[in-house]
Amino acid sequence: MIDVIYIVIGFIVGVGLVLIFSRSARQKILRPAQDKLAGICEVVLGQSAKKEENKEKIPALLREKDELSNSDIREALGVSPKTVVNYLDELEREGKVEQVGDIGQGVRYRLK
Repeated sequence: MIDVIYIVIGFIVGVGLVLIFSRSARQKILRPAQDKLAGICEVVLGQSAKKEENKEKIPALLREKDELSNSDIREALGVSPKTVVNYLDELEREGKVEQVGDIGQGVRYRLK
């Protein structure tokens, strides 16, 4: 009977140790992944905030001058030409600015 008790106690202790070590190992594996994901989220939130900040600057720039070209806005914000196009497209869809001219160097933007 005592042998059975020792076997049961040994089994319980063994299972407990396995659970403790597996949890510890799992945390060692998951923690770096969780930290990396948190870092990625911070970057994305920072980029999104910067984007909104830049988009808010464009109408302010257009209030100072009636019309601006893509390159004028790009120089003022310090972003790429494609980024300015994306910002201006979004502002056009939001009804905040309008494009004057059809294509190329003659295209300018003004407040709507």
